[in-house]
Amino acid sequence: MTLRFSTLHHSITDLIGKTPLLELHNIARLHNLRGRLLAKLEYLNPGLSKKDRIALQMVKYAKENRLLHNGQTVVELTSGNTGTGLAIVCKAMGHPFVAVMSRGNTIERARMMQALGAEVILVDQAPGSTPGQVSGQDLDLVELRARQLVAERHAFRADQFEMQANALAHERTTAPELWEQSAHTIDVFLDFAGTAGSFTGIAKFLKQVNPKIRCYLVEPASAAVLAGKPITDGNHKIQGGGYSRKNLTLLDPTLVTGYLQVSNDEAIHGARMLAAEEGVFAGFSSGAHLAAAMALLQSHEPGATIAFLACDSGLKYLSTDLFPMTSI
Repeated sequence: MTLRFSTLHHSITDLIGKTPLLELHNIARLHNLRGRLLAKLEYLNPGLSKKDRIALQMVKYAKENRLLHNGQTVVELTSGNTGTGLAIVCKAMGHPFVAVMSRGNTIERARMMQALGAEVILVDQAPGSTPGQVSGQDLDLVELRARQLVAERHAFRADQFEMQANALAHERTTAPELWEQSAHTIDVFLDFAGTAGSFTGIAKFLKQVNPKIRCYLVEPASAAVLAGKPITDGNHKIQGGGYSRKNLTLLDPTLVTGYLQVSNDEAIHGARMLAAEEGVFAGFSSGAHLAAAMALLQSHEPGATIAFLACDSGLKYLSTDLFPMTSI
């Protein structure tokens, strides 16, 4: 018997992308759903999230366009996932990296970034903010500190909310992978709004290959500002997005078929369902994706093939109530 192994890689950056696509047969069967659920397992990237893709694309773009010089420090605000991706990419490409993150994000992320060689600066939450729940006000404080550090250290800002390389990473890599892996069967794509880079990049590609594909944007039910709804609670549990920002530079609203809202409880239930019923150990936003997809199959999109990202690993949320420990 001859054993065959994949190609030897020479940089961790070579392992970013080409994540598997999984059809969620168990959930569809157990819940009597008409249609198909396809989850792209982005938590299997080296940094355990989809943000590895944009980290690589932003740094490569900056170096190619001489915006980032050899050995120059890179600074970015992060909820932890982009920072983890940048820690990996910057180390591989010879750049010090400083991650600026709210204390409202999970400590697992800070520890992971630090272990990967990043300098991590934690910013206190705004007065009245709920621990473990990052609001738009919290993010504003992180943004202010990030700008200060860029000036102090003459650093390059890898601005994930502004750099088109963010959306381009998903348009060039994630979306074509999705389309090919699904055998061109996707009817619907949905995505939780953070920077909107993954939504815009993937939706743009999918609409080009099939204009009939519907693309939905997912928001927290208590902070659905993009859908034009009032903010009832900016301190939701779905980390990595829903920051109550009405103007997202990377969002192309012409690609949006509709807006969907998911509550904290629905996102938590979705994440636990992914783990228990499909073996997919992912975070809050992935749970929100599943909840939104199931709701669509039961309402406006019966019989559809719905694709979404399992954005990051559940390992990044063990200090939260997402996966509580029960007695053994």
